[in-house]
Amino acid sequence: MSNKVIAKTMEQGGKPGLKPKLRFPEFRDAKDWEVDPLGSRVTKVGSGMTPNGGESNYKRSGRPFVRSQNVGWGELILDDVVFIDDELHTTFAATEVRLHDVLLNITGASIGRSAVADSRIAGGNVNQHVCIIRSEEKALIPTFLNQYLLSNYGQSQIDSFQAGGNRQGLNFAQVRSFSIPLPPTTAEQEKIANCLTSVDELIAAQARKVDTLKAHKKGLMQQLFPREGETIPRLRFPEFQNGPEWNERTLVSACQMQAGKFVSASDIQDEAGEGLYPCYGGNGLRGYTKTYTHSGKYPLIGRQGALCGNVKLGSGQFHATEHAVVATPQNGIDVDWLFYTLDVLNLNQYATGQAQPGLSVDVLEEVSLAIPDQKSEQLKIARCLASLDGLTTAQTQKLELLKTHKKGLMQQLFPSPEEVEA
Repeated sequence: MSNKVIAKTMEQGGKPGLKPKLRFPEFRDAKDWEVDPLGSRVTKVGSGMTPNGGESNYKRSGRPFVRSQNVGWGELILDDVVFIDDELHTTFAATEVRLHDVLLNITGASIGRSAVADSRIAGGNVNQHVCIIRSEEKALIPTFLNQYLLSNYGQSQIDSFQAGGNRQGLNFAQVRSFSIPLPPTTAEQEKIANCLTSVDELIAAQARKVDTLKAHKKGLMQQLFPREGETIPRLRFPEFQNGPEWNERTLVSACQMQAGKFVSASDIQDEAGEGLYPCYGGNGLRGYTKTYTHSGKYPLIGRQGALCGNVKLGSGQFHATEHAVVATPQNGIDVDWLFYTLDVLNLNQYATGQAQPGLSVDVLEEVSLAIPDQKSEQLKIARCLASLDGLTTAQTQKLELLKTHKKGLMQQLFPSPEEVEA
């Protein structure tokens, strides 16, 4: 909701009438929505502070101390939550988190992320980067507020306060000034919040499924390839269990490696289009360009930057820049097996340089690995892992569809600023 819209309507002595595009049947004949500044519906807007001494105050147990990394997009991320003791907590009484507080990140790259406090962090504290918004629950349901803040309309208000779109920070006055569209009853707020929360639960379940598949693949790869210094994998397909040991070689025995060709940044487009080819750099896909350097299927190794050693698979016609090493399989080496082998070798460990880590072809050629004596074993491993990749891709697409569905649903369930009645 535009702050200019709310100001204009207040000057006219009234509140704008709003109607969402989608309304639950029991509320279709209800009164229009109204817009209020957030400050009129809350009892607290404030954040905390980092204790003197910083991390030296953090404990393994005690009162949860919530930082910006613990507040996700509608969820709490508590894998790395830290704690403070009761003595320090008493000095931060004003920043104590209560059940159902809405926590909003107000500084840094994660600005705009919000989540509702649950029993895991109730009684804890927040630092200066996290804002506590405590609503009058009879007037503004916390889960409804949280969903609105996460919507395009809520995020656009947050963006409107950031000079140049840099998302630098919000102050409490700005948070209080947020324009919040509200249905005439909390029952409708609750219905909308419950609907969107149920979609969130589906999204979370689907995300867990994707994570499980990725973890399964990682564990499987560790079993299908020999550990460093060994020549027999811990897991082999039945037809190869009595087969010979794998051959100890260096990477140059498995593939020829050569860096790609320079392309000017001005020649790289962000979007795909007719006559454009994927362009891969040191960290994967950079964009699209009118030229291509390779045609076929090749593993690509990032050779510069913090992520050097990462492995992507280029296929079709594509351009590899000088920051990507193209690996061409030697005779007897399956290209897909080579791709998975390069991935499991953890090539980043061979990078040199501090400020700008890098990998040279000379160093890569001397990396040790083990190669199956039979190409049929390579193919079996590659097909197994490719099948798992295909399943993961399909489940990831379902996850993205759910996210898109929620985004569209939010645009329908919350009124658009353009629908304000004059």
